[in-house]
Amino acid sequence: MKRFRFPLRPVAVIRAHHESRAKDAYRSAYSELTEAEQRHARSQARLRSLADAIDSHRQGTFSPQQAAATARAYSMESQEVARDEKSAADARQAMLVAREAYIKAHRELKVVQRLEEKARASHQAACRLLEQGALDELAASARRPAVQFP
Repeated sequence: MKRFRFPLRPVAVIRAHHESRAKDAYRSAYSELTEAEQRHARSQARLRSLADAIDSHRQGTFSPQQAAATARAYSMESQEVARDEKSAADARQAMLVAREAYIKAHRELKVVQRLEEKARASHQAACRLLEQGALDELAASARRPAVQFP
């Protein structure tokens, strides 16, 4: 029997390449999401510490200049928190899109792999049938006398 050849092998190679690229994109999007969430957490922590500082300054003497400066700093930090929150939401959406693309590419690769497994199994079954036929033929010829005398 001939050696097994899968006619869709080039398709499997291309799909494996697509899956690899989608996996890399997903990893990248996931790491960007993690970084964005960490930036957001840090900016929220800075905002909380600034709010605590404002509360502690209210206990002491009132300085209009310092109150205006801390209000501007709080406003700027609030804007930074909002930007980081939007950045984290965008990164989360990009990660979800990349994840769906990876899942789709993985499923497409699995389809071709299952087809190859089925083709390989049927090829092996055909090989076993041919071998069994050859063995049966050999056994049948061994039972018949090789030379017949008149």
